[in-house]
Amino acid sequence: MDELKKYIVEKAAAAKEAFKTLSSADTEIKNAALLRMADALLDSMDFILDANSIDVANGREKGMSASLLDRLALNEARIKGMADGLRQIASLQDPIGEVDRMWKRPNGITIGQMRVPLGVIGIIYEARPNVTVDATALCLKSGNAVILKGGSEAMESNKAIVHVISKACEEAGLPKGSISFIDTAEREAVNILLKLNRYVDVIIPRGSGRLINFVIENATVPVIQTGEGNCHIFVDESADLKMAAEIVINAKTQRPGVCNAAETLLVHRAAAEEFLPQIAERLFDKNVEIRGDETVVKTVRKAGLELRGTLVPATEKDWETEFLDLIIAIKVVDSVEEAMDHIYRYSTKHSEVIVTNDYLNSQKFLREVDSAAVYVNASSRFTDGEQFGFGGEIGISTQKLHARGPMGLRELTTIKYVIYGEGQIRK
Repeated sequence: MDELKKYIVEKAAAAKEAFKTLSSADTEIKNAALLRMADALLDSMDFILDANSIDVANGREKGMSASLLDRLALNEARIKGMADGLRQIASLQDPIGEVDRMWKRPNGITIGQMRVPLGVIGIIYEARPNVTVDATALCLKSGNAVILKGGSEAMESNKAIVHVISKACEEAGLPKGSISFIDTAEREAVNILLKLNRYVDVIIPRGSGRLINFVIENATVPVIQTGEGNCHIFVDESADLKMAAEIVINAKTQRPGVCNAAETLLVHRAAAEEFLPQIAERLFDKNVEIRGDETVVKTVRKAGLELRGTLVPATEKDWETEFLDLIIAIKVVDSVEEAMDHIYRYSTKHSEVIVTNDYLNSQKFLREVDSAAVYVNASSRFTDGEQFGFGGEIGISTQKLHARGPMGLRELTTIKYVIYGEGQIRK
């Protein structure tokens, strides 16, 4: 066994050993660990920010985009947010040991479904240091051990954070190995982790479509697919256009580098002449590049707005792209059905929005759009574990098996059957 594989196997074996204790740890001990970790983050803020400044400087030197630098950068408020997230997760009900339902069979045995941890969870993610804290907190509270493999872009930040929270976790009484971090940028490390079926129970990738597809194609460990977000907003002919504009601007520009940001805007033809100049002007004011179909380009030019910002004809590739940047694709459609057909063809099944005052169209959209989160008259930016009341998330699942949408504590559990008898035997 070469040195890299030996190193990763040792991490995984330690996590598997820690899971034996974690799986049955008292809720009070787990909560105490989370609270101690929160305090430790605040006490070590300067240490973490110094490490993060190295990553940000390296990112700038490598030409990282502004939106990705925003995902990477930490500040005092964001570290306080991490600590608040830990405290919030500590306050949530522990799902472990819950019995979802019980029933009695004619032979007298009683059968129940009990919530239990998944086991050892491997998290593979890119330039988001906050994921290190969110993922760890959710895994520990739900009785799982976690192996973290962050991207090279955030290496120094993640090393500092893991150093701080691991120490706090052990001081609170949880076993060594509950939190493991693979601190190498070698690509082969991911390949090794993806095939450690003996130790790892599930892999959850968070990041670009390229990362997620790589994990799916190469893992022998089961994978929960998360995240790539080609999210759509459809402005119906009956929409309140002022509301629609606010939703579009929020969904596109508040944090363009995240998976729940809007990437494509669909506008009903009956609303296009009035709405397109309004939204184009506001998007240009926010430095958003518009990639529009023929009608969009013609309407924006007719309104004399072309010189206000970047307006280019859309290509087929634009409809399927998660830009993660200040770029939006805009298309005019003739009906709610055409909008849904477009979404069905190009969506990554993350989050879709309809802005409408037509009840029947809103219900049709809710029923028929096949995505993890479907909205009526609200921004797609709410597809988030904290916003859903989960205290955080380990990712947004875009698949249909086991979990879908923001994954909180309950989504990091499975069930086992518990059976009570009085001496029954099968005949």
